[in-house]
Amino acid sequence: MALSTKTRKLPLVQTDVILPDLQSCVLCEDVRCEFNGMQTLVGVLNIVPAPKLPVTYMRLCIWTRWCSGAGRFHQRSKIVGPDDTQTIAQAEVDFDLKQMEGHATNVHYFGGVQFQQFGLHHVEIYLGDELKLRFPLPVVQLKTA
Repeated sequence: MALSTKTRKLPLVQTDVILPDLQSCVLCEDVRCEFNGMQTLVGVLNIVPAPKLPVTYMRLCIWTRWCSGAGRFHQRSKIVGPDDTQTIAQAEVDFDLKQMEGHATNVHYFGGVQFQQFGLHHVEIYLGDELKLRFPLPVVQLKTA
């Protein structure tokens, strides 16, 4: 049996998109890239204490890491006010996960973030249009002596 020397065009294979897991999310004051490529998270926040309002942060960062997925994705990060309608800060980024064993780290830098109300704010992380994580960020008044 002779082998054919003709070339056949094979149909393009559509790679399946596998939605990733949000491995972690941290709100902090800065993310520093070290000389060895590692990242250092500075000033991790779980509360915003303030003697009076408004309180302004010169810089806030939302650090996220995605894993166990494959494809191209869109992340949106938000800080919302106590009424859940006011967006205080928002950023978006597209990212790729090329293989299941890989990960993607995204850092959103926000400058001049101002909180004008005491109360329970929230940090929200979306993948596409789907809310993947929402956690509280209380802005509390410090008692003065």
